[in-house]
Amino acid sequence: MRRVTYSMNVSLDGYIVGPDGRFDWSGPDEEVFRFWIEEIRGVGVHLLGRRLYETMLYWETADQEPSFDDSMREWASLWNPLPKVVFSTTLSAVQGHARLASGGLAEEIERLRAEPGEGEIAIGGATLAAEAAELGLIDEYRAIVYPVLVGGGIPFFPRHERHVDLELVETRTFSSKVVYFHYRVAR
Repeated sequence: MRRVTYSMNVSLDGYIVGPDGRFDWSGPDEEVFRFWIEEIRGVGVHLLGRRLYETMLYWETADQEPSFDDSMREWASLWNPLPKVVFSTTLSAVQGHARLASGGLAEEIERLRAEPGEGEIAIGGATLAAEAAELGLIDEYRAIVYPVLVGGGIPFFPRHERHVDLELVETRTFSSKVVYFHYRVAR
């Protein structure tokens, strides 16, 4: 069965976006960006909330950007053809290899797990991931922790009173002092 994974950059105090809405503190260096490229290779479909979808639209035309280096072009070449499912109550259309979700999150994940296919079902966006976590649908949490305190904003982890035991799968420290934590939900 395909795993559901939640991966995002996060501040040490637990936020993916600061109280001012900014996330420029999480701009990856070459080593971390290369890690994200390898991570996306294992994804078969990506589930996104509206805000993350709109942020990632940038990459739809990135391959035409003359200032991009080889790594950025490689990321775009992997991201753009990747099937995406967007959960939004305000969007009426999406672009590229994306489609609007036709049902609820649980139904969509159940359908994707039942389909033949390779790669993980990745969730991006803290609000969507919080809903998936509350429903017990996330199999793995992967956090790229940046050495910064932002003091508030959108939390990486849902703030519901729910106990979940995790098993450490992998850690990695990058030369920039960013740390990767990979946990599997203990079932």
